[in-house]
Amino acid sequence: MQLFPFGHATHPQWQMAAGLVLAQLRAQMTLHGYAASPTLGLLYITDHYAAHAQEILDHLGAELPTVTDWSGTVGVGIASSNVEYFDEPALAVMLCAVPSDQYRVFSGVSPLPATFRPHTALVHADSGTPELAELITEMSDRTATGYLFGGLASSRSEAVQFAIGGNGNLSGHGKAGGVFSGGLSGVAFAEGVQLVSRVTQGCQPVAPARSITGADGNLITELDGEPALDVLLEDLDLTLEEPEAAIAALRKTLVGLTQASEDVVNRTGHFGTDVVVRHIIGLDPRRRGVAIADRVEEGMKLAFCRRDVEAARADLVRICAEIREELEPEELPLAVAAALASSEAANEPNPARRIAGAVYVSCAGRGGPHFGGPSAELQVVRRALGDVPLVGFFAGGEIARRHLYGYTGVLTVFT
Repeated sequence: MQLFPFGHATHPQWQMAAGLVLAQLRAQMTLHGYAASPTLGLLYITDHYAAHAQEILDHLGAELPTVTDWSGTVGVGIASSNVEYFDEPALAVMLCAVPSDQYRVFSGVSPLPATFRPHTALVHADSGTPELAELITEMSDRTATGYLFGGLASSRSEAVQFAIGGNGNLSGHGKAGGVFSGGLSGVAFAEGVQLVSRVTQGCQPVAPARSITGADGNLITELDGEPALDVLLEDLDLTLEEPEAAIAALRKTLVGLTQASEDVVNRTGHFGTDVVVRHIIGLDPRRRGVAIADRVEEGMKLAFCRRDVEAARADLVRICAEIREELEPEELPLAVAAALASSEAANEPNPARRIAGAVYVSCAGRGGPHFGGPSAELQVVRRALGDVPLVGFFAGGEIARRHLYGYTGVLTVFT
């Protein structure tokens, strides 16, 4: 698979930003190793451009007539290789060279046809959609692998989504304009489109895994048969006799939660793939319980964890290393160490890496200062994964598999 052309730019006028992006795309499409005639475009804009979403899509479609299918959404921030745009007008585009019979763009106006069997799907969604979690689960069930990746639009104005498709043909998408609000949209991929995806929770477990043996709604009353509050204090080495120190520590503590059949912590000491991280929202001294921001049931497992800059960076490097290891098993672990220490030239895209492009969806609460400075999160990705084509956005919630996450990053590469 050839490299996916991509471009990104910021400018107070969307026309100028679009012109800069188009110049980058056209230049790359002439280069050896890059796709010359892609048909699927991924478009992400910051909310500064939300009011002009239809104009932007129409303009890009007219300037790139062979790109018949578009998908994307809006974020308070967007991402591209090595850069983040927060609180400024910007857009990013990646043109994916995927066989036209191996994908379908879908939306509420144009649902997936029954004849197309998706293997995986990139999903964009509106957080205000009723029964959103159920819709995500239903979409996951429609895929052969159950794997979704994507996120919720985030905007201080209109939460728009882009979805228009001609299935690789010039006939287009009927009378639909391609800009929507509400519901789900995205791109479903058939089995021939190979993806590798990982989720970074940005957390490190600070205590052993526990089984929930008593629960009432979102209140955990017992862990391993003991009062939940007592177990929490023991695991964190805290006492309520020193309330200020206890409160300060609890504010940094979260809960990694999973079903009974799954492992909370894997062999490497990190969270397993189906763990969701939730905040502790209160303590119940009378019932000796711990309340979290999700409903819980007896039999589920959890581990207390903490999220900070060091943990977030380490976990992000870890998922990049896992992706590279899956693609380059014979080169690791030496390649990972080399990637973290090598020059940018050594990390230029090359055929051995077999990464054509990447999509990164991160939580709007993770960008910028959470990683120590502007664009720091995307710089970690580039340093660890290599200089590959990448676009994405900062979401109001992240989607991976059938779960809706928060404060996470979902990195997916096309191989």
